Amino acid sequence: MKNFFQFSERNTNYRTETLAGITTFLSIAYILVVNPMVLSQAGMDKGAVFTATALSAIIGSLLIGLLANFPIGIAPSMGLNSFFTFSVVIGMGVEWEIALTGVFVAGILFMILSLLKIREKIINMIPQDLKYAIAAGIGFFVAFIGLKNAGIIVKSDATFVAIGDLASPATLLALFGFALAVVLMVRGISGGIFYAMVISTVLGIIIGQIDKPEAIIGTVPDLSPTFGVVFSHFGEIFTPDVLAVIFTFLFVAFFDTAGALIAIASQAGLMKNNKIPNGGRALLADATAAAAGSVLGTSTTACVVESSAGIAVGGRTGFTSIIIAACFGVSLLFSPLLAIVTPAVTAPALIIVGALMASEISKINWNSLPVVISSFVTIIMMPLTFSVATGIALGFILYPLAMAASGKAKEVHPLMYALGLVFILYFVFV
Repeated sequence: MKNFFQFSERNTNYRTETLAGITTFLSIAYILVVNPMVLSQAGMDKGAVFTATALSAIIGSLLIGLLANFPIGIAPSMGLNSFFTFSVVIGMGVEWEIALTGVFVAGILFMILSLLKIREKIINMIPQDLKYAIAAGIGFFVAFIGLKNAGIIVKSDATFVAIGDLASPATLLALFGFALAVVLMVRGISGGIFYAMVISTVLGIIIGQIDKPEAIIGTVPDLSPTFGVVFSHFGEIFTPDVLAVIFTFLFVAFFDTAGALIAIASQAGLMKNNKIPNGGRALLADATAAAAGSVLGTSTTACVVESSAGIAVGGRTGFTSIIIAACFGVSLLFSPLLAIVTPAVTAPALIIVGALMASEISKINWNSLPVVISSFVTIIMMPLTFSVATGIALGFILYPLAMAASGKAKEVHPLMYALGLVFILYFVFV
């Protein structure tokens, strides 16, 4: 087992990998509650979506752990489930069965692109500076999510965002967890983030901020309302609106996953010669999970950026992903316990992880104006648009344009020009 996951080469052990897997799971466990809540508004059965969410996460996390030896969790994407419900089903009036079929088709296209190594080639040709920018941008994005979940940052009609009520019980609990995690980490205690989350949860229950679980073991909801519906609606997807939806699923999931892989591989020290080892296998695992998830009954899956929480604890191999999958498996039976994992508990981990990931910004070549402009736009637009894919797209448009204008057109890979044009067309027409 140790040899298979390369424990010695990556300087890790079972204890560290297990803690990392549990930490990542706790950071993304909210998806088991939120995903059914979002997709049920599209008319889907909430219980079936819960089971589909857990099973798709199990499949994806197992695949990326075993095939690519990456410490990453795969689960339904929060951005794409919102797009699925509010833009496609409610906004465009597409029935959820047809929209889910579109997700399945996008997943199959993902698999084809992955098998042909097209996705891997695109990721490998991204300039190193932009890869650092993507990692740093995701760091700011993750931290922003954490600050929002903690109630430290709230929306404002006057200034868009503002500081929240720091005296509210939930925010105070998050601030306590943050301070405790910082102290444990700077003291060099391995697994400090995980321990801080556990202690915060116990404290929240003691002070009455977190409700005690009503039960320990629950029943697994029936999957039949959503399972396999994609196979009976193929004839209804060949309309301009649905084809545009399929392209959007393909586009956003592609670059959300690309961004997450680049950021996490960089944070874990797995990047070699500007390439991600086993990147093709990781992408294939992601694509397979997306297709399988749609058959089970959930919107598109993706590599989750919260995996960086586990890496901060020390996760370096696919064994972390195996633990994540195991936790999702256990969650099918112990779903009542998930209610105690509140945003206030997980927010500190996201803020700290965001800070660690943002450190990649120091590696960018700030002496090159084309790099500075494209990197800055990539970084700043991720949190401001609440989309990793949008930040990447804007950076990819600006980089070849700025390089060409500075007389360095030949230093840019031809695919970057092609992608820049594709992104421009995407923003104009989609």
